[in-house]
Amino acid sequence: MRPLLRPLSRLATRPSFALMLLLAAVTAGAALPVGATTVDLQLNGQDGKPLLEAVVYLESASARAASRPLAGLEIEQADKRFTPRVTVLPTGSAVSFPNRDKVRHHVYSLSPAKPFELKLYTGVPANAVVFDRPGVAVLGCNIHDQMVAWVVVVDTPYHGLSGADGRVRLADVPPGNYRLKAWHPAMPPGAAALERALVVSGEPATATVVLPVTGGGL
Repeated sequence: MRPLLRPLSRLATRPSFALMLLLAAVTAGAALPVGATTVDLQLNGQDGKPLLEAVVYLESASARAASRPLAGLEIEQADKRFTPRVTVLPTGSAVSFPNRDKVRHHVYSLSPAKPFELKLYTGVPANAVVFDRPGVAVLGCNIHDQMVAWVVVVDTPYHGLSGADGRVRLADVPPGNYRLKAWHPAMPPGAAALERALVVSGEPATATVVLPVTGGGL
């Protein structure tokens, strides 16, 4: 007859389902930033008013190592304008440019950060555009001069875009020494991002950044 009980030695070599879940939880927890916290930022213009569509990000060697490309991004064309007008994304991210207008568009960028051209088309281009170099890419349409957008490419996962209140909250930022950088499309073409040092401890941090533009955005 086949024994009803398995040998104890075989049972001991096979972890229980509960133990497997525990090991998975420990492994997942180990991947989280130790002591990570939030950084709340207020982006204002030189007149003291909050800035809409201001980009802010934190740079460091460890931030660069933690940065990963994002997927599924798109900048659409509708009503003869780009939406969103300002996009911030990590280096290596791919962006699709669907044309949802009834007219054709010719999307291009001459910026050193990402020169490219999508000739007259409607619908969705077959290939997305990969932004593989940090910097600011200014987008335009060869047919409609009023169409303009900006893509800010950064080497960090800690980045954000301000709303009408000028606020940005960066979550899960590990403690460390960072270069806080901020940029706005109303700054002169080619202007470098404003930067300052920022030390993040294990406690939530706050900072106010004043950019050399008029508040309220464009």
